[in-house]
Amino acid sequence: MNAWKENRVPQENPADPAPHPWRRLVALGDSFTEGVGDPEPRSEGGLRGWADRVAEELSANQPDFAYANLAVRGRLVRQIFDEQLGPALALKPDLVTLSAGGNDMVFRRSDPDRLAEKIDVGVEQLVRSGATVVLFAGPDWGATPVFSQIRGKVAIFNENLHTVAARHDAVMVDLWFLRELSDPGMWDPDRLHFSPLGHHTIAAAVLKALGVPNTLVPLQPKQMAPRSWRQARSEDLTWAREYLVPWALRQLKLHGEDDGLLVPKRPQPRPVFGIGSPSAQQLSGGHAA
Repeated sequence: MNAWKENRVPQENPADPAPHPWRRLVALGDSFTEGVGDPEPRSEGGLRGWADRVAEELSANQPDFAYANLAVRGRLVRQIFDEQLGPALALKPDLVTLSAGGNDMVFRRSDPDRLAEKIDVGVEQLVRSGATVVLFAGPDWGATPVFSQIRGKVAIFNENLHTVAARHDAVMVDLWFLRELSDPGMWDPDRLHFSPLGHHTIAAAVLKALGVPNTLVPLQPKQMAPRSWRQARSEDLTWAREYLVPWALRQLKLHGEDDGLLVPKRPQPRPVFGIGSPSAQQLSGGHAA
């Protein structure tokens, strides 16, 4: 799964977008992957987040790259696998990111060993499909009130995830050892989610773990590439007609109206309007923002 990193030819300029073997990214998870804490009106669902930022970089100068984000805030491990795993496999991705367990650990005080066992089963299915799988070890909340009480469990859970990653040759992004995240500026005021700066920092860590040189500068979150009003409106209408409404109707049938209308912000893989894309270059005079 990770052999390409060892065999790739180094770029003359590491800041230039580099070729990579992936053409379809699907992100699974909860609010962390949905992008909560990183508001952006021009993004689907009004959120950007680390996954969008990673997709923007991976799409650079690769017009056949597509990205879907199935994450829904508040989801537990069981819900993530019940609701997102099947649709993810159906999309036939060659790169999958999976972050799960945070809500179980924080709000349900779940057993870290049993939780990791469930994740292991899901990761095995994803890896069996041939996709490269990216996992995340949770951040260290340190002495934060309330969360300090489960710090030991989170550490055990993270070690279990390292074992899962090693067993399946998955890529591990270890947020526990990403010490930059200890800065208060990396966090949303709710102290549960990351700020735009935090999402930017995590995106850089993901790309580093994948071995993909990128244009992200530490402590300088990149702005989205500009879009015309006409293009943005067209994309919104297409998304609502083809994806949002059908998904919402299916969810109502499956879970009943009490489950609300929480839906993935990007349920189908589509090209990313980001750096290096033809549309971005045209709007910016040949240079992506």
